[in-house]
Amino acid sequence: MPPWRTQRRLHRKVTDLQKLRQQFSQQVINQGLFYLAWLMDHRDAFRHLVRDRLGAQATARVRWSAPRLICVAGDFTRYDLHAVREHRHSIDLVRYRIFGDEHFGLETVASAGGTRAPAKAGRRRVTGREKRAERPHGAMGELAAAVDEVLLGLGEGVTKVENQTYTAYQRLQNFACVCPRKSRLLVYLKASPAEVELVSGFSRDVTGLGHHGTGNLEVRLYTERDLERAQELFRMSYAAA
Repeated sequence: MPPWRTQRRLHRKVTDLQKLRQQFSQQVINQGLFYLAWLMDHRDAFRHLVRDRLGAQATARVRWSAPRLICVAGDFTRYDLHAVREHRHSIDLVRYRIFGDEHFGLETVASAGGTRAPAKAGRRRVTGREKRAERPHGAMGELAAAVDEVLLGLGEGVTKVENQTYTAYQRLQNFACVCPRKSRLLVYLKASPAEVELVSGFSRDVTGLGHHGTGNLEVRLYTERDLERAQELFRMSYAAA
């Protein structure tokens, strides 16, 4: 196939993706839920299709106990993120971005595990996802909300991605990762520890040390006064990303 024809086809694909960006994210979620409900109501037809195309062994590996819906759109709102966390189904929201005429990227914006039947009484191991679901409350909850507002307000193109044990804020890459604790918030920044004055009990160099999230500069926030002290470090990290 001549190179010009290949480029023309690639250009058409990129153009189609750019048109998809115009779709409202709520339509994507609603359509996805509709198709998921249809699929759950037509399991036999799906099994026959898998058996005809992939064989009996592939059919036996299909599990219907925990279906997951993956919605891909140009962007999502904070209302979408809240909606999927409250929904009873397992839903992933994936945003795509166009890079030039030949590349596009996919990134997970939110991932919700849905609801399950309550377990029997007794001790059980708490998973990372459940730990993340136990959000800070009281004074720590207010502090976490203030940090969220500051990080999202640093500039254009800031993306918030909630993981199992931390929340990441990114541009092309993470510039801040917030890990909640009972009495404080740990924020890991992309800013270089060598370029800032480290303060005992407030900031430290964690290069080479294991921790959740990314970043070599750790900042400990106990109060909103600590948040005020940290804002310059936040701006430096944002600029570095």
